[in-house]
Amino acid sequence: MSASKKEFYTGVGLMAGFLVVLVVLFLPIFGGKNALDALDSLYNTISKGSAYYIPKLKKEAGDYAGKEIAVNLTMSDENTAKETEALFVKSGATVTVSGANMSVNGDIGKIISNCLDDSDDMFHNQGEKLKAKYNCDERKVLVNWWNALKAVDKDLKKQEKFAEAKPIAMLMKKGVECSYNYYKVNPQNISDRWLIVLCSLVFYVVYTVWYGFAIMFMFEGAGFKLEH
Repeated sequence: MSASKKEFYTGVGLMAGFLVVLVVLFLPIFGGKNALDALDSLYNTISKGSAYYIPKLKKEAGDYAGKEIAVNLTMSDENTAKETEALFVKSGATVTVSGANMSVNGDIGKIISNCLDDSDDMFHNQGEKLKAKYNCDERKVLVNWWNALKAVDKDLKKQEKFAEAKPIAMLMKKGVECSYNYYKVNPQNISDRWLIVLCSLVFYVVYTVWYGFAIMFMFEGAGFKLEH
């Protein structure tokens, strides 16, 4: 027996409405996407405009021009090693490949610069340039760059060449990763979509409170009370 039928059924009604809206949110009625995917795409397009770090990284790369490195890298397999070889060769480095292992000798500044050029093309959705340059899928090119830089960073630190290794982590995160994640995303200015952004934030707050009140009314209507 409910302690308060009116309160209990108010909670049930709120929960029913909450679930109906939840089902609608997962229907592909927003340009062929559900609400979550549509909003995710919207916020990706807005955030891309403020995530362009490459010009700053290119400026900083000049500090490493002329610094020679010699590293030994191990790729996941022989094919990946051959694909990765092209990245360093295009950077002006000398590369020797043996199976999945490779040795690289070159200017760290030029390697960083070439990687940033590739990342820049991908950030601006010009993946066809990378395809033509390396005869390889553009996304795979950035994956190979990320794995190669990780291996370079590891070997440089092993050699205690921390100055040369310093820019690698930032290059991976703000150059390669950022460009990979935002590839094919067309940037928008938040001022152009401020109304839908505001509505989505207000809806999120209201919808969360809606669920909380539904639970509260159902439990209190059933006789459960929060004691202090």
